[in-house]
Amino acid sequence: MQPSINMVSKYLKSYFREKTVKLSIDGGFTCPNRDGTKGSGGCIFCSADGGGDFASTIEEQITLLSDKWPSAKYLAYFQNHTNTYAPVDVLRDKFYEALNHPLISGIVIATRPDCIDTEVLDLLSEINENHFLWVELGLQTIHEKTAVLINRCYDLSIYDETISKLNARGIKTVVHLILGLPGESQHDMERSVRYVCQSGIWGIKLHMLNVVKGSSMALSHPDYCSFDSIEEYVNLVCDLIEIIPPEITIHRLSADAPRKILISPSWSYQKRTILNSIHAELARRGSTQGCKL
Repeated sequence: MQPSINMVSKYLKSYFREKTVKLSIDGGFTCPNRDGTKGSGGCIFCSADGGGDFASTIEEQITLLSDKWPSAKYLAYFQNHTNTYAPVDVLRDKFYEALNHPLISGIVIATRPDCIDTEVLDLLSEINENHFLWVELGLQTIHEKTAVLINRCYDLSIYDETISKLNARGIKTVVHLILGLPGESQHDMERSVRYVCQSGIWGIKLHMLNVVKGSSMALSHPDYCSFDSIEEYVNLVCDLIEIIPPEITIHRLSADAPRKILISPSWSYQKRTILNSIHAELARRGSTQGCKL
């Protein structure tokens, strides 16, 4: 049996009829647990760039990618920090500036569940009516003890309320979970995956915890390593894929961190090796996405 994973790349190729690439855009935003509104220093795993270490301009990225994929479609991906954390008129200008670019086919907005109020919901609904859109929510874990440890600065109930409102508006949502957070067992991670998969999400992102230079974690947990080996990580991911419903799109199974700032795991930059190993392990098991449900 060939391994079957509902990767978002397949969905986008079917939807747009071309290879479709996300362009990581720096919208110039900050975050409520960086600026003192809810906390300071950000989540303990965030780099100084707020998770957008590869972000640049639309033109720069299209120039780099156009030779490799000359007929590709592009999505503007507002990635680093919290991309709904600004007055709604500022959000409107930035989002529509990207959408009005002649080579942009849609938009992806990464944010926090506690930064989507009614005005933002109205704007997202407006965009969703006329453009391709999904919203990414950085949840990381459902476990409150871990949430406090990582300085997330909002409760799980906020996620529940926000995902319900986004679903009611018909807005596609992708939830981001981090694997290997301090103190979490495999059972804890499985509970997080099962929980979000039952909340009406369209997609899910999974990756290992990276400790990077410039993060709070580099100071507070300098010797921490989320997984000892690629094999350990691959086995966990395959176990999780087996409990993700097949209709949910999978957006990430590994992590990107520039090698110049990566502390641990030292091998996590080997994205192709990790992904190939996941597919090989699924094939060895005869497993597919959702086969253990």
